[in-house]
Amino acid sequence: MKEWMLPTFGAFLCWGLWGFIPKITTRYLDPKSAIVFEVLGGICLAIITLFSLHFQPATHSKGVPLAMLTGMLGFLGAFCFLNAVSRGPVALVATLSALYPVVSVILAILVLGESITVRQGIGIGLAILSMMLVAA
Repeated sequence: MKEWMLPTFGAFLCWGLWGFIPKITTRYLDPKSAIVFEVLGGICLAIITLFSLHFQPATHSKGVPLAMLTGMLGFLGAFCFLNAVSRGPVALVATLSALYPVVSVILAILVLGESITVRQGIGIGLAILSMMLVAA
């Protein structure tokens, strides 16, 4: 098995649960309150990680602000998701929001110069088509 497959499956599983649990959460909490507790959950994980790094995380003048921006975007996305599932069906909200890699792929091509195969391009096109069909 390739070394990236296990963490990829972990992301798949965690994000799958991440897309489902907020629908139940927003039955009990409003989205603004829920995001506060999501952030606290993230802080708990950050503290555990800090212990594993012996309180010496790597720093870099460009890496730190980019990592912080990533965290802010992640939590802003989570807040948008919480608002969406509190108002709509989790099956559709999760499906549509789960197509976010299309944005990542387009940016990877335009900004990082990465390439995709024709087959991958067709798959991305079909994902965009599926988004339009689900949203209609």
